[in-house]
Amino acid sequence: MATDPTSYKLNHSMIRVKDPKRSVEFYEFLGLKLINQHKNPDAKFDLYFLAYDSPGAVSHGNHWSDREGIVELTHNYGTENDPNYKIANGNTEPRGFGHLCISVDNIQAACQRIEDAGYRFQKKLTDGRMRHIAFVLDPDDYWVEVIGRKPLEETENVKDTDVSTYRLNHTMIRVKDAEKSLNFYKDVMGMKLKRTSENEKAQFNLYFLGYGDDASATTAHQEGLLELTWNYGTEKNPNFKYHDGNAEPQGFGHICVSVDDIDAACARFEEKGVNWKKRLTDGRMKNIAFVLDPDGYWIEVVQNEKLKSGGRAAI
Repeated sequence: MATDPTSYKLNHSMIRVKDPKRSVEFYEFLGLKLINQHKNPDAKFDLYFLAYDSPGAVSHGNHWSDREGIVELTHNYGTENDPNYKIANGNTEPRGFGHLCISVDNIQAACQRIEDAGYRFQKKLTDGRMRHIAFVLDPDDYWVEVIGRKPLEETENVKDTDVSTYRLNHTMIRVKDAEKSLNFYKDVMGMKLKRTSENEKAQFNLYFLGYGDDASATTAHQEGLLELTWNYGTEKNPNFKYHDGNAEPQGFGHICVSVDDIDAACARFEEKGVNWKKRLTDGRMKNIAFVLDPDGYWIEVVQNEKLKSGGRAAI
């Protein structure tokens, strides 16, 4: 069977957490729901998959592999009891991963609700010049951007927010060479460039990529996007390198793409000359693969169970 990249989905983003109880509680407060869990006592780690799943959610009721906008929390046993354990959030050195982002119905009310619950902010709406975005800190100090789907003037006098309407909008990673990364994610991974934000005065550009043909919706209304942040000049420095989150100190782990036929997709990636972290045939787990992007970030490849045509075992 051939593979059709237009059917791919940016399924999830994985981050490591110190205390799963605190982290699950935080993301559930933001309106996500625990839709799947893998316990691995032999290997001493557990995985928690959270996503927006209200009746109005984009992927409501779908199998976890047939979704976009999932957060995967990875907990290695014992970290919750280790006073010295701390993740690398990607925004202090060594930098790489930047943040997750949720889009909300009413950004003022959403931020007030978060503040009233006692959660900390990296940036409140009133901080700095950019009054239309905020960054809340999760229990491990990962940044979660909050953006509104409506102009501020339309919601400033509205005091309510409905978490069932929230969406996990995007995952941001920093890239060294914008041209190389854009070519990789478009040509190899099959994504489309949805929006570009050029910021010449601040010397950086933002590129939003994703799957699907949701051209009628603004990027703030979508879920499962990838934001590439390029700081001008990094591509000219032969010694410059971003941290992939998997070398020490660890934090962010990977993004994951679910595909229509994992064997055919991996054969296509092979033809494209990708660098592999793990082929399907490597190791004991024969139902997942990991591709490396131009900056060495890991991209997990899994089977979309809804689109499975063969007899490969479910993940």
